[in-house]
Amino acid sequence: MSWLTLFVFLGACMAAATTGALFQPGEWYRRLDKPVWTPPDWLFPIAWTGLYIAMAVAAWRVAYAEAALVPLGLALWACQIALNTLWTPIFFGLRRLQAGLIVLSLLWIAVVATTIVFFAIDTLSGWLFLPYVVWVSYAGALNYSLLVRNPSEKPLLPGEIST
Repeated sequence: MSWLTLFVFLGACMAAATTGALFQPGEWYRRLDKPVWTPPDWLFPIAWTGLYIAMAVAAWRVAYAEAALVPLGLALWACQIALNTLWTPIFFGLRRLQAGLIVLSLLWIAVVATTIVFFAIDTLSGWLFLPYVVWVSYAGALNYSLLVRNPSEKPLLPGEIST
């Protein structure tokens, strides 16, 4: 197993994480009506750091597995990291709660599918993805709650993107 491959997967995760730095929650998010079970802001970077490391290691292990499902597993991994990267600019950048929920729903499907295929290829890789399934499920519930609790929130127009 090449360390370079691991660094490629970590690089993809860091690129996804960069959107969190570019499109921070800010005052808009702070003033939204949120449920009491909303995690504190400081928890997000900690949780995502662990998740991204686990995601990269899982993909790295799968990349070197001897299984017919490896191409499918890596394609699903690429799909989920692309959707992961897309959610933050849509939700925080454009403030589009409904579109964010759509992207998050697609992300959840991709993450669950990736987890299932990873389990079939390499059990440890499947286990490494399970916390991500839990986190995306939680994020989806939170996104939905924010949408319902803040029906009058107006999205930004593309020229007004918040960074």
